[in-house]
Amino acid sequence: MALLTLGLNHRTAPVELRERVAFTPERMAAAFAEIRATTGASEVAILSTCNRTELYLAGDDECAPTVLRWLSGFHGLDAAELEEAMYVHRDADAVRHMMRVAAGLDSMVLGEPQIFGQLKDAYDLAHEHGASGRFLSRLFQQTFAVAKRVRTQTAIGENPVSVAYAAVSMARHIFADMSRHKALLIGAGQTMELVARHLAEAGVTDFLVANRTLERAQALAEARGGRGIVLSEIPDYLREVDIIISSTASPLPILGKGAVERSLKQRKHRPFFMVDIAVPRDIEPEVGTLDDVYLYTVDDLRQVIEENIRSREGAAREAEHLVSAGTEEFLGQLRALEAVSTLKQFRERAETLRDGEVEKALRALRNGGDPETVLRSLGRGLTNKLLHEPSVQLRKATAEGRVEVTQWLRELHQLETQDHEISTTSERL
Repeated sequence: MALLTLGLNHRTAPVELRERVAFTPERMAAAFAEIRATTGASEVAILSTCNRTELYLAGDDECAPTVLRWLSGFHGLDAAELEEAMYVHRDADAVRHMMRVAAGLDSMVLGEPQIFGQLKDAYDLAHEHGASGRFLSRLFQQTFAVAKRVRTQTAIGENPVSVAYAAVSMARHIFADMSRHKALLIGAGQTMELVARHLAEAGVTDFLVANRTLERAQALAEARGGRGIVLSEIPDYLREVDIIISSTASPLPILGKGAVERSLKQRKHRPFFMVDIAVPRDIEPEVGTLDDVYLYTVDDLRQVIEENIRSREGAAREAEHLVSAGTEEFLGQLRALEAVSTLKQFRERAETLRDGEVEKALRALRNGGDPETVLRSLGRGLTNKLLHEPSVQLRKATAEGRVEVTQWLRELHQLETQDHEISTTSERL
């Protein structure tokens, strides 16, 4: 069985394309059903974040073009446009890529920890929809183990350089005294919990959290001494806030140009600082054209992030070694499993031949045959049956010049190499 990873990320595609390829929670069930039915993949997992969309598949090694056609059709995109931004990894490269992703080595923010949780969610979702089997399950478990080694054995996660941290760092460039400004967080997931923590560390004490469900908004807001509201209430409170950071899974924009324009009229040129971390975007791009609005997307955070990455480069090199070791470990496990399967078939075949010869001997004994003669015949018959097919294949391989088969046979059965005989034969040839 072949492993295939097909995807795009912040390096290969702009946010405008990434948001069109993102999978919303509402369409995940249909995606799992369609991809397995139309591409021939036996196992599938889907990772969809603001910075990447990746499909992990176990099945036919040649199914990449089929998967690409399905992906473009599912999202209503031109296949040629999508193909330019896509990358494909197979087998060992696919294993290594997944481990690098889990360890944060392929992230916009080197070593960022959120991707580990997102990858675990992707695995859980695939399992929930019955789309993952033994192959992907084994791969994900090994990947998680390697990512944990990277976290515990290197310093790659010591300094905060996440997207959430970068967003707050940009806000500090706009506002000299963060304690004097109120923040609106749109969304209440893990990323927004990080944003809230970094804002609080920067001095912000006044929080408003908007979410689709009020309970989650209140839970996050109250942890920081703020207030929770539902998404529909955002226009009512917009004029009160200065910092707006958004990250939801909404397929459509939550904050539009009209609502921001109306709030600006009431704010008397007090600026808005906005960071839209979501993909698809939560804030209409046209909002950025308004005066007194500083709107940034995840792609705009790149410069801030790159400035903070240098401190993690040494740890990243150590992490790469751990990933390489983890990849070889997993591939070794697969080879061992293949050996177990082969040995099982070999034993079953030998037992079938044995049972046939034993049954023949028992019939001879029941018919009054001499026991010694029957036993000798049993031994010869069993030896001939066991060695016939290997002998035929060995002669065929030798004739084709595949001398390694002979060497393997000698190693398997611990046969001594007859150097004199071989050298004499070579001289004759």
